Order: sequence, then C-alpha cells, then structure tokens
Amino acid sequence: MKIFKDKHTLQKEILKTKGISFVPTMGGLHKGHISLIKKSKKSQFKTLVSIFVNPTQFNEKSDYRSYPRSIKTDLKKLKRLKINYLYIPSFKDIYGFKPKEKVFLDKFSKKLCGRFRRGHFEGVLNVVNRFLEIIKPKYIFLGKKDYQQLYLIKKHIEKRKIKSKIIECKTIRENNGVALSTRNSNLDENQMKIASNVYYYLRNFKKKIKKNYNFFNLNKIKKDLKGLGVSKIDYLENYNTKNFKKIKRQSKKFNLFIAYYIKKVRLIDNI
Repeated sequence: MKIFKDKHTLQKEILKTKGISFVPTMGGLHKGHISLIKKSKKSQFKTLVSIFVNPTQFNEKSDYRSYPRSIKTDLKKLKRLKINYLYIPSFKDIYGFKPKEKVFLDKFSKKLCGRFRRGHFEGVLNVVNRFLEIIKPKYIFLGKKDYQQLYLIKKHIEKRKIKSKIIECKTIRENNGVALSTRNSNLDENQMKIASNVYYYLRNFKKKIKKNYNFFNLNKIKKDLKGLGVSKIDYLENYNTKNFKKIKRQSKKFNLFIAYYIKKVRLIDNI
C-alpha cells in the first residue's frame, strides 16, 4: 500500500496505471467501507482509498470536531486489505485549486437532508468534484445508505459528462439491523438498541404499506418512534428510488427515508 499526502505525487503514480477504482471515505472505517473496498478490488483496476474529513459539508463546527477519527486503526485495516493506494490530503491540497468543472446541484438537493443541513450537499459535491478531477477514476464505489448523496453525485457526473462510472453498493448493516455508520461509535449500548428498534419498526411498517397504503399515517409513525426513544425526527418520507418522486398510492418500488436523533447523535437510513 502506497500512501500519498499531496495530489501531484499521487497523480504521477497513477498515470502509470490503466485506471483507478476509487473509494472515498472520511475514515472511521467499518464493515460498510470494507465491503466497498472488497468490491473495488474485484474490478480490473487498482484500488485507491481516500481519507478526508471534509469540513465544508458540516453545518456546525462542533459536529466537525466531534466526528470520529481513527487514522491508526484505519491504516491497519487498509494494510490488511492490501489496497494499492491511500490518499490522505490536507485541506489545502483539496481546496487550493480551481476545478475545471462547475458543481451541478440537482433540485433534489433541497429535499430530505438538504432541508435540514444547509450547504451540506454543496460541500459534498464540491469535494467529490475535486477528487474526480485529481484522480480521474474509472469507477467510484458508493453505498446506498447515503442514497440522496449517491443520487446527487450521479446527477453531477451525468450533467458534466464526467467519464467516471458510479458503482452502487448495498447498505451493510449490523446484526441488529442498524445501518453501519462511523457515527455509530458515538452510541452507547442502550442507544444502539433504540436504533435497532427503529429499523425493525420501519421495516415492518414498510411491509404493511406495501399491502395497503392507507396505513401510511405520518403522525402515528412519528409518535411511535418517539415512544421507542427517538429524541427528534428531521424527516420521514417515502420516495420512489428510481425517479425520487413521492409515492401517493400503493407501490412496491419505494423506500422510507429517515433522519432522526438519539440524544445528540443524528442517524440517517433508507429502508
């Protein structure tokens, strides 16, 4: 595994390759990241993982400061996985140049997380656009847990005719059903149990509304979730996962999208 901390040295190295499979991360690597990396390694191209906690996508400085970081543990995991390249850039390395492509932000960025985290997706698309320009990967591997983010990156790539192809990867879950997230390390045992109960409640509820859409009573669901121990709900909405339009009648092609808090920890999922 070769480690790079500046883009120019990295670019000289990867110019020699036939192509790159790219897995962007903010560190705190868990089984979800490892699943993406293993899929990347199965491609015909060399695997490059990045670790960069991007400050521009955080709404609050306190959230940025408290974001779990574990670089030593991450390095051990990546060495075991035998990836080809690791890129750990500084802020200046990523933001010290003007990218050729302007960020395209689809109107769906104003929905779901976009309504509650002002500037979040602008920050995400900005950093992804810069990584794509630096690395020019053949493939970029992204998980479906952050479905809205994945959709917006896909729209940016399509609109700007960027040649990188997105490989969508399924959400990896804990044994208790909770979607794997770096933020899960901020949950204690009881809070993790609450998150598990939320997952199973929503999974069972989805089965009900697939059979009869009249069961979709938003106020009742929110009341039930708060009864399970949820502190606050930013949103709970149902969208067709192909065109991101709200479903208003019985359908089988939809997910429930949720962002909620257990104490101060914000979790998102789509089920």
